[in-house]
Amino acid sequence: MQIRVLGAFGGSTPGHRQTSFLIDGRVALDAGALTESLSLKAQADVRAVIVTHSHMDHLASLPFFIENVFGRTDGPIEVIAPAEVTRSIKTHLFNNDLWPDFSRIPDNLPVVRFRVVEVGVPFRVNGLTAVAVPVRHVVPTFGYLISDGAATVLFSGDTGPTEALWQAAHAAPNLKAMFVECSFPDDMKEIAEVSLHLTPATLRGELAKFPRGVPVNLYHMKPPTLARLAEQVAALEEPRLRMLADDDVLAY
Repeated sequence: MQIRVLGAFGGSTPGHRQTSFLIDGRVALDAGALTESLSLKAQADVRAVIVTHSHMDHLASLPFFIENVFGRTDGPIEVIAPAEVTRSIKTHLFNNDLWPDFSRIPDNLPVVRFRVVEVGVPFRVNGLTAVAVPVRHVVPTFGYLISDGAATVLFSGDTGPTEALWQAAHAAPNLKAMFVECSFPDDMKEIAEVSLHLTPATLRGELAKFPRGVPVNLYHMKPPTLARLAEQVAALEEPRLRMLADDDVLAY
């Protein structure tokens, strides 16, 4: 399984793209930076977008991605998420007010097909098996375990301290890596608690819940406080931790 980091961050500045990953060139997890990071040809190769939740730093490029691949794909792009997330995307984004409803355009071959998945029930997408697990955030949000049959990886989505996802991680076969958010430095503890995100201090508490020996890739760092956060992550002296950057490529 190859994972390309299209956007490692929880905000947008020059040199810092918003959250998005590409798995084996065909399946995106979140859509914060599809159009900024992929050529038109590479965008047309993407067959599905799995969404963790409805916040804009995870969806910002989705409307423009759909427009870019219009007429360039063999069948519609699947946008995959549990019902709560799908409902929010359809109600507040593809609603013909903010953006055209490409699930109905054109009538004979829509560009987008929304696929609602059940929480905790594995589903197949482009040769991968995935399962959505709820996490703790201010809107309905889900982490995902994704497997190609040989390796499994975990994506946390946006979350504060949580439980069910780490329990699922312990039960996952061949878990090779975890991709875990860490958004704010410790001196922004109050905003992290209110918005349900992790800081290095709360990450340290979560580490005790993780399966031992599995590498942990950090993402969703906020660009304005990135330097302070990086210093605090380094101070944890945890060799499993790695802070991701845009365009990193990892293979499992």
